[in-house]
Amino acid sequence: MATKAYECMFILDSNRYARDPNGVATKLHEMIESCGGELLASRLWNEQKLAYQIRKHRKGTYWLTYFRMESTKLNELTRACQLNDNVLRNLTLAVDERLVDALVAHARGETAAETTEEAPAAT
Repeated sequence: MATKAYECMFILDSNRYARDPNGVATKLHEMIESCGGELLASRLWNEQKLAYQIRKHRKGTYWLTYFRMESTKLNELTRACQLNDNVLRNLTLAVDERLVDALVAHARGETAAETTEEAPAAT
């Protein structure tokens, strides 16, 4: 079956992330890969106060990932997120294939000129 590109925003436990940022990020990557996903980009988005408490937490760390996965494996990833103590909430969206390269480049901090050749000027 063909894979699709997905964007997933995780809200992480801020306390656990503050104690071990690399460990929490590594566990997220391993979770995606164990469900058959191929990680394209992953980065810290923001840390802020939540609009309402989630599992008695007032602050959350937002982590953005882009990955490719078979759509049949999404339920497995959702279940893994529910069982992971670091993840308070997550939202996974399918990404249009035409936008994948630009979104991944932006998430990695690259500019469009670095990822694609510039188009010649019209004469």
